[in-house]
Amino acid sequence: MASYRSAKEFREVLDQIFALMDEDPEMGPRLRDADVPQRFEFDDLDQVVNIRAARPGEEHNLVWEWSDDVDWEPKVKMSMSSETANKYFQGKENVAMAIARRRIKAGGDVKAALALMPITKPVFAQYRELVAANYPHLEL
Repeated sequence: MASYRSAKEFREVLDQIFALMDEDPEMGPRLRDADVPQRFEFDDLDQVVNIRAARPGEEHNLVWEWSDDVDWEPKVKMSMSSETANKYFQGKENVAMAIARRRIKAGGDVKAALALMPITKPVFAQYRELVAANYPHLEL
């Protein structure tokens, strides 16, 4: 099974994906405008990341911290394995089905999170390209 080699590699890859979403001229502004703060927990790697829309005056569209020590409350909380995250970013894991099958545990305003899916769909191809070029062991 395709898996990250370490928590460090996982964060490295996801930082690149979050940066792609942040910098994308379509996705970034739409995610900022949607303003849905989220908390993701990846229990198999003991990692947590909190993501929010940039605030007025901040340079970016998104801000993320690999910590729970943040000055915002998530509107949505999701917990999953890094394997599920890898499948999702490759476009091979349907979030609604994963929630129904308990591969993703979700809380808060899940409807708001699901509404972001069409906005973030272009990142799947970018993730697959990143994986193929730099992390072929993650390919599915």
